[in-house]
Amino acid sequence: MVVLRFDEVIGLWREGQRRLNQADPAVRPALERVTEAIVDELRRRVGGVFTTEELARYYGDEGIDWCFAIAVRAAPSNPDAWDLTTVANAAFARYVREASDYAGGTRIITEE
Repeated sequence: MVVLRFDEVIGLWREGQRRLNQADPAVRPALERVTEAIVDELRRRVGGVFTTEELARYYGDEGIDWCFAIAVRAAPSNPDAWDLTTVANAAFARYVREASDYAGGTRIITEE
């Protein structure tokens, strides 16, 4: 188990989203399909109410290897869409937008 903080992983997630946005147009639909399938699985695994730190901790605890089976299932004939550094990190970048302490592209820091 690796304990990661949000500030340590958001760059990886954003890089995955950037790579997805710049992907070859011929491959992009498959990459999008895989990314959305991973987001759906994150909803099942993490739940609807979570913080940025909880999602970062999940990323550190579980890694992204579990995403490979989803990628193969979502795009079985397109190995280019199985690039986990793109699709898994892009999925985390999308899912973090639903965190209770994230809005407008930034984390909301509250004083305790």
